[in-house]
Amino acid sequence: MIPQDVANTIIDPKAYADWNRVDDAFRWLRANAPLEQAQPDGFDPFWVVTRFADIQEVEKQNELFHNGDRATVVTPIEVDKRVREMTGGSPHLVRSLVQMDNPDHFAYRRLTQAWFLPQNIRGLEARIREIARGFVDRMAAKGDRCDFAKDVAFLYPLHVIMEVLGVPEIDEPRMLKLTQELFGSADAELNRGGAVTDVDTGLANLQATVMDFMTYFNAMTEDRRANPRQDLASVIANGQIDGKPLGHLEAMSYYIIAATAGHDTTSSTTAGAMWALAENPDQFRKLKDNPGLIPGLVEESIRWETPVKHFMRTATADAELAGRKIAKGDWLLLSYPSGNRDESVFTDPYRFDIERTPNKHVAFGYGAHVCLGQHLARMEMRVLWEELLPRLESIELDGAPRRMEASFVCGPKSVPLRFRMT
Repeated sequence: MIPQDVANTIIDPKAYADWNRVDDAFRWLRANAPLEQAQPDGFDPFWVVTRFADIQEVEKQNELFHNGDRATVVTPIEVDKRVREMTGGSPHLVRSLVQMDNPDHFAYRRLTQAWFLPQNIRGLEARIREIARGFVDRMAAKGDRCDFAKDVAFLYPLHVIMEVLGVPEIDEPRMLKLTQELFGSADAELNRGGAVTDVDTGLANLQATVMDFMTYFNAMTEDRRANPRQDLASVIANGQIDGKPLGHLEAMSYYIIAATAGHDTTSSTTAGAMWALAENPDQFRKLKDNPGLIPGLVEESIRWETPVKHFMRTATADAELAGRKIAKGDWLLLSYPSGNRDESVFTDPYRFDIERTPNKHVAFGYGAHVCLGQHLARMEMRVLWEELLPRLESIELDGAPRRMEASFVCGPKSVPLRFRMT
């Protein structure tokens, strides 16, 4: 078994806020126990998959390693028990694409896949550029200081995905707050109660957040069925699987994943990129001298931040992985940040390098469950940097950045910046 202190660290939300702690734990695991079982206090045992190749191997075998049989994020025994009591036996409060396996996963993914294909999102670029330019102007209006995370990185991708989804701009603050409550449920500054919570309170808060999302999107469904528009909400509201409308839980979950992961991951990556550039002035200068490096900045910032920290998989049969015997029913944690620091794949992985080539990271996942919105996310980030960098003369941190306390989807929550713009 993995040493108990290491096992406890890799599931501790506070360790992800103090990134060096969890990063050191995964570095030790890659070197000493790259595929081994952990049993943190209060958890069932699970395999910790830390290397790039092993993560890809699990991700491409969708029939052997399921998403939905058990919780898709690492969950304490007591929380899993309470969730199953709430749901009548399911380990999931929502049932989105990430909780699905085939044939449901393929059918539900196909419903919106065309929206996110590169040839289709190209039609959005002019509008996204207009939005990006507006946020650059807003940043310039701040003078010479801002919190880049709160003032730009959180709000720009939020506005983009809400336009795509069809949520009115007036409701964007509500969507941001609910997203932060959902992903930041362990963070006293972000969760619904604004405090450290026990299991009962934390679950009650989380359930209330999910219900608020569902109430909002149920009303949107009724409106889009009566008055369909050219937006993603209309596709979900009027979509059919095998000739039947989406189930209520599945439809609400579809909205929720679009309205949360559709911006929060891009926000974390954008905030992390600015943080990294402020700490690596040589990389900032390279970008200023050669804007053609912006696509490299985008890919390196995705690898560097890796906003989705893990997913869980469940073995459907006895299997072998990297020479280890995996038993049917075993739970596996796929650590994407660890895979993206794998020394056998990435040269000098702890260096932020916008010219890194190749840069085949696993931040978007791999195989059938690869992130549906990856092309939109890349476009959003590329366009923002194309608009911002020509006007940005200098940057430096204006205090210590801070990270969310969360172990699933998380990133910077504050990046204080001093800057000079033309």
